[in-house]
Formats: sequence, structure tokens, C-alpha cells
Amino acid sequence: MIHETADVQTEAIGDGTTIWQFCVVLPGAQIGARCNINCHVFIENDVVIGNDVTVKSGVQVWDGITLKDQVFVGPNATFTNDAAPRSKQHPEAFERTIVEQGASIGANATILPGLRIGHHAMIGAGAVLTKDAPPHTVWFGNPAKHRGYVTRDKTMLGPNLVDEDGNQYILEEETPVLQ
Repeated sequence: MIHETADVQTEAIGDGTTIWQFCVVLPGAQIGARCNINCHVFIENDVVIGNDVTVKSGVQVWDGITLKDQVFVGPNATFTNDAAPRSKQHPEAFERTIVEQGASIGANATILPGLRIGHHAMIGAGAVLTKDAPPHTVWFGNPAKHRGYVTRDKTMLGPNLVDEDGNQYILEEETPVLQ
């Protein structure tokens, strides 16, 4: 479903995707199946959005951004794609930012250009991410710092891989598992 007030210029949209009011999607963008693109979202040309992605209101997804399957982008999260922007001076190519499968970016977080957010990582609301976030890690603050881990079932762990009940986890191939 594409709302009548949306300006969607691409045909590369998967089945079951919903694009809400007042969105702009440029012709080169690719959007997967079953995505939910909330109102007031801007998606530029060199953008790839996977399947089952949610992009909340007020987000701009600029050239060079890839959101893989099952990514969540909270309201007013900000992506950047040029480390040294100047008016009317464009780089030959914009920096690439990759958000891996199942990662979540909180409301009002800012993601600097050229970063990789690992699968199932969680970037907290209002965070300013200045470096790569490995898989299953939790980051928040300004600048964002690694504050802990998160399991696939959303159990939050401290930096010592212990949950609030005192259960100890270990990392197996970058994934926290109960010991």
C-alpha cells in the first residue's frame, strides 16, 4: 500500500510493503517486502532496504545506506553520508553505511558515515554513533559507547555478559549464549 500523498518514484518495492503519508522515495531506491515506511520519510537513490524493515517517522535514508532484513529505525534517527560536507561540493561517492540484519536504532540516534552496525546490535535513543558496532552489542550516549550486549530474544546483558538475574553468558561467534 502506498498512501496517495506519498511521492514514490521507484518501482523496486517488494510485496506487502506499506509507505505512509508524505514520504518521498527517489527512483533508484530498492525496498524489500513487508516493510513499514512511516510518514514523513525521505529515501534517496542509492539506498537498499531489505525485507521486514521498519522505518519510523522523520527519518531520511541518504545515498550509500543499506538496511538489511528486519532492521528497526526509530523516529527521527539521523543517518549521515559525508564526513566533511560543504554546500554545493559533493564527493565522487558517498560513504557506505551498512546496518546488518535485526539491528535496532533508537529514536533521535545519529549514525556517522561509513559505519557498520552488526546484526542484532542495538543503538540507544539519542546516541551519536562514531564507530562500528559489532553484532549483539548495545551502544548509547554521546559519543556512543559500548555498554553491554543483547541476545536475539532481547535479553539485555551488561559488559560482563551477565543478565539482571545473575545468569552468565558467553560469546560464541559474536553471539551471547547462556553458559
